[in-house]
Amino acid sequence: MKPIYIATFHQSRFGKLMGMTVPQILDAAVQGACRQIGAEPAALDVGSVGAACNFSLNEQGLLAGLVASTPGMEGKPVEAVENACASGGQAVLSVIQKLQLGLGETGIALGYEKMRDAEGRMDGKLIGKVLGYFSHPEERAGKVFIFPHIFAEVMRDYMRQWGATERDLAAIAVQEYANAKYNPCAQMSKVQITIDQALAIEGLNRYVVEGLPLKTYDCSQITDGYAALVLATEEGLAKLGVPKSDCVRIAGWGQATDPIRKDGRDVLRPAGAYRAMQAAYTMAGVKPADVNVAEVHDCFTVMGAIGTEVIGKAQPGQGARYWVEGKAAPDGECGINTSGGLIAKGHPIGATGIAMIGWAALQLRGKAPAETQVNNPRAAATFNIGGPICASVCTVLLP
Repeated sequence: MKPIYIATFHQSRFGKLMGMTVPQILDAAVQGACRQIGAEPAALDVGSVGAACNFSLNEQGLLAGLVASTPGMEGKPVEAVENACASGGQAVLSVIQKLQLGLGETGIALGYEKMRDAEGRMDGKLIGKVLGYFSHPEERAGKVFIFPHIFAEVMRDYMRQWGATERDLAAIAVQEYANAKYNPCAQMSKVQITIDQALAIEGLNRYVVEGLPLKTYDCSQITDGYAALVLATEEGLAKLGVPKSDCVRIAGWGQATDPIRKDGRDVLRPAGAYRAMQAAYTMAGVKPADVNVAEVHDCFTVMGAIGTEVIGKAQPGQGARYWVEGKAAPDGECGINTSGGLIAKGHPIGATGIAMIGWAALQLRGKAPAETQVNNPRAAATFNIGGPICASVCTVLLP
């Protein structure tokens, strides 16, 4: 297969895009990525765009046509992909596959979500409802906020099975808020929390579902934002005028999808996620021990723990302990979610998987903020999920 390189990564600040329209958002993603490498959109051969709530929240379909509205992008193979919260990662895989098929030498993977209105306000109940569409219809009954409820159950089960505590899982959020302080694009960069604040039931921090352990600080954010990656073969890099020495390589990737129903399968050891991650490692010729940079899909703190296990940095049930012991810190054994993760960086659904890969690439290039830069980065792993630990997209990056 052809080696695939990341020519550039571009993202908005995550949080509120205010009055930006969907056409403006997608145009800004394409133009911004191209501007960073001094290229014109006409130099891109293929594309793919990921989003999850464009119909339900934005009343907008045919996102590929909006991408093609950017001058230079018309008449090219571009499509929209939706794989719940793994839509961004799916867009990256789509571009990689097109380049491997010989449909072009350069391409752009972009994703976005616009979850707030022009004043930056959100309708929590509406967002909870439309996100619930990405669950099995028979698992929605009796749940007001469907995904927080589902993952509150996962958190309860993780604690029961492995003996983890609320304090152990809160340590993940505390570290991620500390990391986000240094990420200028992070939604919660101006907020810091202590372990006691993360545990105290006061102010905005409350139990999300009565009788279950999930609290506000265990949750990711409701976020507007966009992100884009320009990918290229070696020939494509020459066409763009980007030196290979300025790039990282997507050396391995994997994808797997488990049944959408949570009940009846082991979501604490999700088979598809492990399969996708192992496929990426095998393709890259890399082992978990080689990885010292990672971005995992911490939509809730329990997924930060499970994600740490999926990428092979901890055994099942030991992911939370890995964070408690400081091993996931930027100066630890493997800097995980040094971007701030979904919990503190933000979670604009369609952009999330792209931003995870992009940040991991910055780390491998030594371009992350100094306070969160991992020393001597060797290899990076990313783990992006969609639904109730259903869809999994994994990558391995090498300098």
